[in-house]
Amino acid sequence: MKVLLINGSPHENGCTHTALSAVAQALHENDVETDWLWIGKDPHRGCVGCGSCYKKGRCVYDGDKANEVIARMEGADGLVVGSPVYYAAPNGSLLALLDRVFYAGSTGFAHKPGAALVSARRAGTTAALEVLNKYFTIAQMPLVSSRYWNMVHGNTPEEVVQDLEGMQIMQQLGRNMAWLLKCIEAGKTNGIEKPGAERWARTNFIR
Repeated sequence: MKVLLINGSPHENGCTHTALSAVAQALHENDVETDWLWIGKDPHRGCVGCGSCYKKGRCVYDGDKANEVIARMEGADGLVVGSPVYYAAPNGSLLALLDRVFYAGSTGFAHKPGAALVSARRAGTTAALEVLNKYFTIAQMPLVSSRYWNMVHGNTPEEVVQDLEGMQIMQQLGRNMAWLLKCIEAGKTNGIEKPGAERWARTNFIR
């Protein structure tokens, strides 16, 4: 079993990485592999609603990491997305990336557990988590929780490590993800199939 960890911060080894590392440690302790992806500092194009991705399950714009995320999720069993909190919301570059990733490739995400975590100096964490969790729920991904909201506080990685409660939350998140992955695997072994879906009845409100 393998979980893709996305570091949505422009700082490769900053506070978000520190939180994700605690999740990764707990996953490893429970025999779950991790695959890391840092979105980097380069800009990510937003979705333009062209609909070209419907034909091939990939975004027509191939100059950043969107299609790489989709491809790596095809080989992953779960997903954890981490982001810093900017203006009470996740990193805008990460959101531009996720808009295209989930619009183009969400069929490969269905029924795979997902979790979001955020890091902040002080506030805006719950608002940021709400935005990120909506990506998972629209893609039929079971949400993985911890013993509190998935957040850490600190202005530097060293300060995040001092957030003892936050680090415990990250470790419990990793353990809960590993447990759910093993439950899903046990279900497969015992013949429990993924739920089917009816043809999408798209309803517009303007007549």
